[in-house]
Amino acid sequence: MKDVASRAGVGLKTVSRVVNGEPGVTAETERRVQEAIEALGFRRNDSARVLRKGRTATVGLVLEDLADPFYGPLNRAVEEVARAHGALLVNGSSAEDPDRERELALALCARRVDGLIVIPAGDDHRYLEPEMEAGVATVFVDRPAGRIDADVVLSDSFGGAREGVAHLIAHGHRRIGFIGDHPRIHTATERLRGYRAAMDDAGLPVDECWVSLGSTAPERVTAAATAMLAGPAPVTALFAGNNRVTVTLVRVLAAEPRPLAALVGFDDFELADLLRPGVTVVAQDAAALGRVATERLFARLEGDRPAPERIVLPTRLIPRGSGELPPAP
Repeated sequence: MKDVASRAGVGLKTVSRVVNGEPGVTAETERRVQEAIEALGFRRNDSARVLRKGRTATVGLVLEDLADPFYGPLNRAVEEVARAHGALLVNGSSAEDPDRERELALALCARRVDGLIVIPAGDDHRYLEPEMEAGVATVFVDRPAGRIDADVVLSDSFGGAREGVAHLIAHGHRRIGFIGDHPRIHTATERLRGYRAAMDDAGLPVDECWVSLGSTAPERVTAAATAMLAGPAPVTALFAGNNRVTVTLVRVLAAEPRPLAALVGFDDFELADLLRPGVTVVAQDAAALGRVATERLFARLEGDRPAPERIVLPTRLIPRGSGELPPAP
């Protein structure tokens, strides 16, 4: 800093203000300091800054799976908001393993992140209580925390599923199958609850053989769909609990010489509009989830201390053709 100050003809405090983005420096002086920084290759010592300010300017993000297309826009939104606040994002995947989630979250805390954004895999987050009490701001996304009070930002899984199934009912379907994720996952149970509510709203019974929760592996989903579409009274429509299930169901239905069932999926996915027919979906805004959660996190870091909030974002039904097919005669 002394070298930069000498080359720019300013004091050390002026260099500090420029480096840290503080006010009180004229545009001409800032230009000279920046030129000196570039010429000398100066880099701020973040370790010293942490000792002085008590903040690392980093936030951690624990995702389910970085390879899942749903999390790409969410991750990018978190990164953009963090960058706007001068912070670096560090992330990792839990692979839907509660032990791995705990290990990753605590490893990020051990590296002194200022805050955590967590898409939970487990249902008991009491392990984070000491970290939160020590000042690590924590916001949960997509699913609520288990056994602790914390901020959470959700999509309206119940309302979205209810709307999607009601859409199938409005197009004449009475036997509608539901294929979703593991029942221990909050979003899976909320979407199943929405399915049952829509059927109940229409006065339609639900045969339990029309409901299947479990792994989203293609083999499991294919077997469930094949069973529902077989027999003397098969389902005439399918509601998919997430994008991975929807993609498998598109393949199952495309293998048939004629459409066996209408299809509505929860979550949009790439090229869904280019298929024939296009895939009708209940879309959630993954980027908005990430943005709202990260803004809530930085509000906490900047001293906002209200009671934990539960923020629910709306979904949007996008009709494209597959959900508007009538029941087969």
